[in-house]
Amino acid sequence: MSDQSMQHALEVKRRHEQELLRKANVVAVGIGYCRRGGVQTREVGIVVSVKTKVPLSDLKPRDVIPAQIEDVRVDVVETGEIRAL
Repeated sequence: MSDQSMQHALEVKRRHEQELLRKANVVAVGIGYCRRGGVQTREVGIVVSVKTKVPLSDLKPRDVIPAQIEDVRVDVVETGEIRAL
């Protein structure tokens, strides 16, 4: 991962973070390595954490998380609910 790709992903995340956090089921938004088929890649992207993954057909259009924002890949990860201790 280059510093430039990380910085770019971070800037895109900052511009869209509040919009993503308003979507149903989203509990966190960050930056990290994307996964494909359960395997971590070297591609940096926006990582959107959700309580549970649900089929696309069960989501309202406004709650669909795009596969890409601007030119940065978006990875959806099921984490469950996140609580501060």
